[in-house]
Amino acid sequence: MLDLKRLRVLRAVSERGSFSAAADELYVSQSAVSQQIATLEAEVGEPLILRLRSGPVLTDAGRVLVAHAESAMARLEQAERELAALSGLEAGELRMVSFASASATIVTRAISRFRDAHPGIRVSLTEAEPEDALPALRRGRFDVAVVYDFEIHPFAVDPDLAMTQVIDERMHLALPPGHRLAGCEAVELAELADESWLCGTGETSCRQLTLRSCERAGFVPDVAYESNDYSVEQALISAGMGVSLIPDLALMLPSPDIAIVEVVPDPPVRRVWAATLDAGARSPAASAMVETLVASGAEIAAEMLPAAA
Repeated sequence: MLDLKRLRVLRAVSERGSFSAAADELYVSQSAVSQQIATLEAEVGEPLILRLRSGPVLTDAGRVLVAHAESAMARLEQAERELAALSGLEAGELRMVSFASASATIVTRAISRFRDAHPGIRVSLTEAEPEDALPALRRGRFDVAVVYDFEIHPFAVDPDLAMTQVIDERMHLALPPGHRLAGCEAVELAELADESWLCGTGETSCRQLTLRSCERAGFVPDVAYESNDYSVEQALISAGMGVSLIPDLALMLPSPDIAIVEVVPDPPVRRVWAATLDAGARSPAASAMVETLVASGAEIAAEMLPAAA
């Protein structure tokens, strides 16, 4: 049977890109890392890493082994967390990942309440877009992922994940303060077909929302500026660089002087979810956090109602 410790070393070398970086992560010497890899290669019977001048690269066998190692280690780490949870919510760790506008609003409120209720649980938080957060959740890197999708671009069904809806947000048009439509209560997207647009980068959901919403309105937007940070988008809009679609949560944060206009007839909706591994494998701490996120989301939704009215 393959040794999980050696598999962890192989994964660290793959992720960190060098034997020395892997040694630093694992708090061992570089020679110890080399010895562990050599022993693992002997057990497998073929090379797992190509030792190139540019750095170590996994062979086909190494990639297969790392893929299985991640799954095995995720299950082992889950078992360790569940054993620690047998004493209830008095000790342990809860690892969270979220996206920026939720981190600064719903997640901050939920973590504060969770820590008050369960001071013995160590909570950690990092940020990532859903495209990165969900694969990391599946690999066991996190216990709870706060992610989003859109009604016009929903998540594919994943039987390994449990998704609990936290809040629905409307998307609003953000315009420069002196824009010709800045004084309107609501406009159709088609009226902005000739504008410069801002949206997310790469293949993110935010980018897809903007592109699909505009295409549904009958035009292809001229994307002049790209950013996944709504605070950056709002600063650019304030400077007159273009227009964008921005969700409720992002508008709860302090922002530059911009005009917010409703979209008609059907404003795009962003849905925020608390994702965990299948509910049967969810730790008590993760379940408690999901409940806290849902309660915090309901409160914030109620707070947003007067602004919507």
